Amino acid sequence: MCLQKEETSNGYERVDTFDDYITEELSKNYKNILQLIGEDTMRAGLDKTPERVAKAMQFLLQGYKTDPVEILKSAMFKEDYRQMVIVKDIEIYSICEHHLLPFLGKAHVAYIPNGTITGLSKIARVVDVFARRLQVQERLTSQIKNCIQDTLKPLGVAVVIEAQHLCMQMRGIQKQHSITTTSDFTGAFQKEATRDEFIRLISAKLS
Repeated sequence: MCLQKEETSNGYERVDTFDDYITEELSKNYKNILQLIGEDTMRAGLDKTPERVAKAMQFLLQGYKTDPVEILKSAMFKEDYRQMVIVKDIEIYSICEHHLLPFLGKAHVAYIPNGTITGLSKIARVVDVFARRLQVQERLTSQIKNCIQDTLKPLGVAVVIEAQHLCMQMRGIQKQHSITTTSDFTGAFQKEATRDEFIRLISAKLS
């Protein structure tokens, strides 16, 4: 394993972990891809690109290495609260499994506790773990919902994701302003009144 440290302008130190063997093997394959499309992998701008891409892919797809259930379990608390808890506007960055192009947007997640709550940051982390895998938006939506429902056993879970897909914007139909929305609900959110309240709250702007 290799640790790469980088200090940002605000003093935050980011540490990325890369597997040396995976980096080497991916680099070989990306070098071959560049050569097959007609590029000169020895020129100054590209000589380090295979290794950079190999490390980038390990970072972008790091969700395979983390168990989202354990994230939720690490901060579960008994609390007699049975009203809606919403974490909205969670940024998502994922890779479409069909063309290996990014899709990005926001996730809105809510649950109604049934005696157990979790740390709010854990919801966002669960979203990130599933997003940092090869995905389709529909499956990503359901995986987030199922993980929270199965782990916390709440009265209901709601997940809405709005995203832009570069596979639609850069190739294919080339519709640059299209947004895809997916949703999934369990329990109490299957009732129209509860679902409508959730939609109203995630649509509202704070003054």
